[in-house]
Amino acid sequence: MTRTLREGSALRRRLGCAALGVALGLAGAPASAEGAVDDAAAAAARARVADTVERVLAVLRDPALSGDDKRARIEGLAYERFDFATISRLVLARNWRRMTPEQRAAFQEEFKRHLSLTYGGSVDRYRDEEVVLGATRVERNGDVTVRTRVEGDAAEPVFVDYRLRRREDAWLVIDVIIENVSLLQNFRTQTQELISNVGPEGLIEKLRSKNEARTAKGG
Repeated sequence: MTRTLREGSALRRRLGCAALGVALGLAGAPASAEGAVDDAAAAAARARVADTVERVLAVLRDPALSGDDKRARIEGLAYERFDFATISRLVLARNWRRMTPEQRAAFQEEFKRHLSLTYGGSVDRYRDEEVVLGATRVERNGDVTVRTRVEGDAAEPVFVDYRLRRREDAWLVIDVIIENVSLLQNFRTQTQELISNVGPEGLIEKLRSKNEARTAKGG
């Protein structure tokens, strides 16, 4: 995933660590029952993003924590609040059916590690950026998109949208859109290209090899 890693590196520099983990008023109450349901969904998803942002920033700003400690805590938050099963299925798209349950599980684990390594390196570059939460939109399929803006003294604001989907009693992130570039779509394009060239096993092995190499280098 050479191109994927290179693009991910560029995104990390622009994103800033404040938006690493995952990343608030609503309009007046609508008259219809459907609108009320939409407002309830939007409010719940916004609350989830707000809580996650608060937790991530608290970790990043804690002077008692080492860089490794911060990475571990933020990784734990990401694992808890991202729907990696759905993300993996959407990234694989039509190739999902080509893979065995074992291959799907292996891809999901390595893909999760890849995201952690890709964005975990941003911890050391955090410079007290702020995350401003903005508008919320309920999508046609019931997903909710929460818009945010990452602001810092040394750079232009970076706009980051989080798309969340309800799973049982929680709203989980299924995509991150940075400056109108979808993380999910970016990985889907690269993954499909690799599967076409080396097949599902080759994709998993390439991803695993890159993860091991980055782990050995410290991220």
